Amino acid sequence: MSTSASATSRPPSAVPARRRCSTRSAAHAARRAPHQLSGGQQQRIALARALAPNPRLLLLDEPFSSLDVDLRERLAQELRAILKQAGTTALFVTHDQMEAFAVGERIGVMHRGQLEQWDDAYTLYHRPATRFVADFIGHGVFTPARIVSHGVPEDGHCNCIVRTPLGDLTDVAECPMPEAYPEGECEVLLRADDIVHDDAAPVKARIESKAFRGADFLYTLRLASGDKVLAHVPSHHDHQIGEWIGIRPEVDHVVTFHREKA
Repeated sequence: MSTSASATSRPPSAVPARRRCSTRSAAHAARRAPHQLSGGQQQRIALARALAPNPRLLLLDEPFSSLDVDLRERLAQELRAILKQAGTTALFVTHDQMEAFAVGERIGVMHRGQLEQWDDAYTLYHRPATRFVADFIGHGVFTPARIVSHGVPEDGHCNCIVRTPLGDLTDVAECPMPEAYPEGECEVLLRADDIVHDDAAPVKARIESKAFRGADFLYTLRLASGDKVLAHVPSHHDHQIGEWIGIRPEVDHVVTFHREKA
């Protein structure tokens, strides 16, 4: 995954490397030997040195890979601000999605040497162009579905519903027409944040596994039909593995793909 962070214009004079360093709380490290610097300080100094010649394009190849998560997040925000201040375009290579989202204005997803999609983070997440991007970004599954016409199309948009094992999805303004798939049969992308825990819901699912993430759990659920879904559930809903809970879909962006052959 690569990202591009850029500014619309370059400042009349570049900010000296020492000043860039000091504006990011690293001035106290200026007189230390390299082995006396922390990982974060070393990265800040390296960035200041890279910016000193006023490059028009800067390549950053996983610069934060050796740092802990909290420090990576802080430095990612600092990096974006520094690049904006310097007016420098950067190509940032990373395998960390959250890092890419934090830094990049435009993000490219690469797969086997091919560029799958080049877009902003919002579009990558909500409107993935390919099945690989849909599977790679975020947490989700592909669930069997069928697109059914529901009246006459309006303004070129599909006036239809998408039938899934969890119920019908009706917010399908940008969904393909049923004839885009054989007999309307497709697979719909259901992300973990598309599934809402609701004890009153008629659809029940069995908890197969769960991962605690602080504010929420990531539940892996199995429907009675055998289909699997994921759900982010607030962590105060601490259900046990094997328990059946009520769920319902709440999908704002319906994304469909051709069914994969078994």
